[in-house]
Amino acid sequence: MTGRVIALGFFDGVHLGHGRLLKRTVQRARQLGCTAAAMTFDRYPGSTISGVRTGLISSLDDRTALMQELYAIEEVLCPSFDRSFMQMPWQTFVEEYLHRTLQARHVVCGYDYRFGSGGEGTPERLQALCRQLGMGCDCVEKLALDGVTVSSTHIRSLLAQGQTEQAARFLGHPHRLSGQVVSGQQLGRRLGIPTANLEPPAGVLLPQSGVYAVRAYVGTDAYTGVCNIGTRPTVHGGGVTVETWLDGFEGDLYGRRLRLDFYRRLRPERRFASLEEMKQEIVRNRQQARDYFVSAK
Repeated sequence: MTGRVIALGFFDGVHLGHGRLLKRTVQRARQLGCTAAAMTFDRYPGSTISGVRTGLISSLDDRTALMQELYAIEEVLCPSFDRSFMQMPWQTFVEEYLHRTLQARHVVCGYDYRFGSGGEGTPERLQALCRQLGMGCDCVEKLALDGVTVSSTHIRSLLAQGQTEQAARFLGHPHRLSGQVVSGQQLGRRLGIPTANLEPPAGVLLPQSGVYAVRAYVGTDAYTGVCNIGTRPTVHGGGVTVETWLDGFEGDLYGRRLRLDFYRRLRPERRFASLEEMKQEIVRNRQQARDYFVSAK
């Protein structure tokens, strides 16, 4: 049996609501003997349509990895959301793109899914046209926690407030940020607390400035870490940086890919009277991170 079962959406953050949809996709794919696939885009459709930039929870690479690791999605499809795609009539999207080009035998969407030129495509229209084409279509209902709908918008607001533990409840996993390690001022190395300076992917929002307990991953190796997001006011750093002290790591990280999973905000970023005072506080934060992960076991 050939063809795909395709989860439709953007899946920013790959939260629990997305997870419900992705699980249904894998279930249908196994029933039909098809490939379990998910569709996302190379850019956020809402920003392209409105012209208003929205910071994303996760990069394309992180979205892809989360869908594959957590929900067993076998293939992630990523068309370019350019002008021609944006102006595609909803019927053409279903008939020509999903049915003929992608060979979809079944699709799964969320309760609020909109698609096609002007957002004229709705779950109801999608289900009706799929029936005509001999395709299956499931529409997954919304998911709420404590009376709050699980949504990327809500999770963005939690991250903007530094509430990473609460965000993780809605995500179903710690907030993830991955990127390449770039050269910094090497001040931490001179102080005996060498940090890795991660370059965030373009368009991805950062949690509120402050110091966080994180798990840091270099390849398959995991480390407890202390991550500072901010402008480094003690040393007049200027622009926002993401600097992490990997507890117990020895070696050179420049040019390598680093993944950070954010667990708890330990404190706001602040200016210290001296570099020694700053160092002592960071050492204390390292112990806080160690204690946090011990108690979380």
